[in-house]
Amino acid sequence: MLKVIMSLVALVGFVYAGVNINSATEKELTHLKGVGKVTAEAIVEYRKEHGDFKSVKELAKVKGIGTKTVEKNIAELEL
Repeated sequence: MLKVIMSLVALVGFVYAGVNINSATEKELTHLKGVGKVTAEAIVEYRKEHGDFKSVKELAKVKGIGTKTVEKNIAELEL
């Protein structure tokens, strides 16, 4: 029972926590609306090539992400 409760607490924490686009893993990035495995890989690759994002809106520079995808996720994104 304790394992179930701890799992639920962790899940709720993840749901309400933002996704840090400068440190999130590919798997974490796929939880964003409109971001699949290929796009998550592109985000991580962009970070490697260009360094940390300076703003959340800069995410739209990544191939496969547009301003609409950024806007859909804006409340969950953080630096």
